[in-house]
Amino acid sequence: MHKIIYDITKFSALDYEHHLSAVLWFAGCNMRCPYCHNSDIVFAKNNINKNELFTFLKSRVGKLEAIVLSGGECTLYKDLPILAKDIKELGFKVKIDTNGTNPNIIKKMVDKNLIDFISLDFKAPKEKYTAITSHKDFSLFLESLIYLIKKEQNFEVRTTVHTDILDENDINTIIKELHHLNFKGTYYIQNYVHQDKILGNLQEQTKIIDKSKIITNLINIEFRNF
Repeated sequence: MHKIIYDITKFSALDYEHHLSAVLWFAGCNMRCPYCHNSDIVFAKNNINKNELFTFLKSRVGKLEAIVLSGGECTLYKDLPILAKDIKELGFKVKIDTNGTNPNIIKKMVDKNLIDFISLDFKAPKEKYTAITSHKDFSLFLESLIYLIKKEQNFEVRTTVHTDILDENDINTIIKELHHLNFKGTYYIQNYVHQDKILGNLQEQTKIIDKSKIITNLINIEFRNF
């Protein structure tokens, strides 16, 4: 049977705010962000098939509120809308973590009410996007972002900041872009927390961003891990 999931975190109180959830980890990613903590997942192969997955999910009905689809990049899985529909039919809410580079999958899922919440990674401003992510098409991410804003989808935007590659000016550029697009959700600025095993060769930061230099009066901003 086709294996669709790399691993499962069976219980989390952190991955979907205010909800007890399980996290499904999809192997593979179309980016190579140097600070990525999930390098094992990026290069792994899936090893849990659909029967095994739903045996687990059915055992959590009434115990968990939501299922988080993460990775890697979960939207690379072309049958994600079908999977989300099956999960919702069990009574779970569905959240996805995504880099936004597959707008057609995102649109299909939102249009069919298959997603309750999205965490959208705004990796970098356009000028640094390819250098940081190794993904060449910023316009795909932008298409997803604009669509979610216009649909008034329940979602957050987040950026992980390692000051070797992003600075206060870069974050302010992102903030201005979100403001220009009339983003009404919360923008999370996430301080990089070093781990030994990451995708790139970044070292621990020698400094963190200066929050006093960040524009905070245009959109709702929260800081994580500072």
